[in-house]
Amino acid sequence: MKKNYDLIIIGAGAAGLMSALNAYLRGLDILILEKNERIGQKILITGKGRCNITTANTDTHEFIKKFGDNGRFLYSALSQFSIQDTIDFFNNYLNIETKIERGNRIFPVSNSAREITETFSKVLQDVPIKFNTTVLEINKNNILTNNGRFYANNFLLATGGKSYPSTGSTGDGYFLLKKIGHTIIKPTAALTPFVCQENFIKELKGLSLRNVNISAGKISLFGEALFTENGLSGPIILDLSSRIKLPSKISIDFKPALDHHKLDKRVLRDFHQAGTKIFKNSLDNLLPKKLIPVIIKLSKIDQTKPCNLITKKERLNLINLLKNFEVTATSVVGFHKSIVTKGGVSLKEVEPKTMCSKIQNNLYLAGEVLNLDGPTGGYNLQIAWSTGYVAGLNIKNE
Repeated sequence: MKKNYDLIIIGAGAAGLMSALNAYLRGLDILILEKNERIGQKILITGKGRCNITTANTDTHEFIKKFGDNGRFLYSALSQFSIQDTIDFFNNYLNIETKIERGNRIFPVSNSAREITETFSKVLQDVPIKFNTTVLEINKNNILTNNGRFYANNFLLATGGKSYPSTGSTGDGYFLLKKIGHTIIKPTAALTPFVCQENFIKELKGLSLRNVNISAGKISLFGEALFTENGLSGPIILDLSSRIKLPSKISIDFKPALDHHKLDKRVLRDFHQAGTKIFKNSLDNLLPKKLIPVIIKLSKIDQTKPCNLITKKERLNLINLLKNFEVTATSVVGFHKSIVTKGGVSLKEVEPKTMCSKIQNNLYLAGEVLNLDGPTGGYNLQIAWSTGYVAGLNIKNE
């Protein structure tokens, strides 16, 4: 005799796990289907394996602004499960102690994303999970998978987007939802590194920049960045990647705390103290070692020139270079390095108070499969927790 569940959840990521826990606590008979061999594959790699759970910016209105026009969809979800509710949930229910780091990012004190997946495993130990199971079709009262057909009164789809496909996020959910009539806003890679065209980029590979200002057009961001083998990455670069069109000139201000005049006075003082020391040996206190050869080359100042012979024009060119170091971003790296997917299921087809599909009334949607994407810093995981919570809370229990 076929088993008929109250709810089948497709995807055991952040949104799916939160939905499962909430539905389980309501007494629903649940089955989780997961295409990987374990739960929370993407959770395990977030925050470089430490999992940036959420943000400490608990003001709902400010949070929603980070998502642009689509952010308004989140008012109901965040009123039911806010950022502070999330922090309290991890601290008090899951007993995972958290801490606030630079940029208002919240991490587990253990610095281990695995603590989160293991804790969810424990609290959901009575909920059956079928691993290595890929859903092929969603129907009104059943779903077809590579491991057979399963029956339920309700279904919740939390398959993620297309970012980091190695974790299982390969866009399956978009295909399934399009098949039953949902509109899919074209998925593109978001929060992803840039590829830059300048040849000197490879010389700077691995150079980490702290407290720099990076701008492109009218957008200016302050924080951390990183040179990669063929471009730029790091928190402010990832945020910038979702906000500008390419190709684009990107300007790095290595000394944002000093305006041109103050930086000029600083360099003039350094050169005065250096005296007859040659130019290439005078920049150690001003710049990271890896950056010095590139700056010398671009400044066009003879590296063997004594500092006391450097002209005012040469010095001012150097100042401009330090305040406006330009690179050209030609493309983004793509889904395999993007933190989140831009695009997804049209929010017009989802009920914001319940996360129920307006196309199929026993189907619920949560997490990255929705057309919502925010900046780095825990914003996107918060969406998974909140929409997952709301979906699990509102599943019909008849």
